[in-house]
Amino acid sequence: MRSFSYQKATDPGAALRALNAAATDSRPLTEAAAQPLAGGTTLLDLMKLDVMRPASIVNITPLARTWSAVDAGVDGLRLGALAKMSDVAAHPEVQRSYPVVADSLKLAASPQLRNMATLGGNVLQRTRCSYFRDVSYANCNKRNPGSGCAAMDGVNRMHAVLGTSNQCIATYPGDFAQALIALDAMVEITGASGTRSMPFAQLHKAPGNSPQIETSLQPGELISAFTVSGRWPRSLYLKVRDRQSYEFALSSAAVALDVQDGVISDARVALGGVATVPWRAREAEALLKGRRFDDGLAQRVAEAAFADATGRRHNGFKIALGRRVVARALQQAVTMEI
Repeated sequence: MRSFSYQKATDPGAALRALNAAATDSRPLTEAAAQPLAGGTTLLDLMKLDVMRPASIVNITPLARTWSAVDAGVDGLRLGALAKMSDVAAHPEVQRSYPVVADSLKLAASPQLRNMATLGGNVLQRTRCSYFRDVSYANCNKRNPGSGCAAMDGVNRMHAVLGTSNQCIATYPGDFAQALIALDAMVEITGASGTRSMPFAQLHKAPGNSPQIETSLQPGELISAFTVSGRWPRSLYLKVRDRQSYEFALSSAAVALDVQDGVISDARVALGGVATVPWRAREAEALLKGRRFDDGLAQRVAEAAFADATGRRHNGFKIALGRRVVARALQQAVTMEI
């Protein structure tokens, strides 16, 4: 690990001043001058691997005093960005009214990591692509822009089949983000100029020609909260992985339905483990709305969700697997007791 300076912020203003003092948009994210530290479950790993090389670390854990509240009411849900994953997953009202959120958190990482990791850090975790995480491979456009993508012709079993470009096929690894994007969540962002909100769906950027630019955050900005409108008791997160504990998704689906008198009046479908960013399957959702559910409809929706998927040498199986995951998630959501 390289040397770095360290400071602990006691309040949001101090954190923003420290981050903005070193902020620059002229460096790739791997060499950003300053990085915030919360749970540290991603950043410290990448620093040890020499993938992330910040000159300064700003510890923002004291901000949890004001940025970790979980507020659930009749109008919706507000989650502080520094709330711990385990605390939110265990929250009774989250489990009752937003089970897709609780599921996505409970199925992520290990209990020890969930006790450390924060919601804000979780949605900003970086890809698990082995070519990105191993600096002995020079050709990684996320880590070394313009160098190429070793995964294209390399071992790409875990890589994306949706949202890829000719510059990058790395998969977004998180679970919680799929629940947020399915529920039309908003993300609250705090910076030197104040607080702004935007749809969570706009936070992550597809690789395109600039895979090193992963989010819409400006230098020095911090995620402070997430909000969801309404209640979604008929929702779930289904995750398929190589082993049942502490593993990233091969394919997953976040599903939320509103069923009135047997008819699906609203439907949300998001996909994980198969795309370069948190992925909303809007074409699939459109097939569900106004329909009565049956197995045939589930299959058509699953086909639509992966209509634009492109597999490579090792990851083509994800397309067929993903379709089965979507169909199964829908079947389970329809039959939920709420």
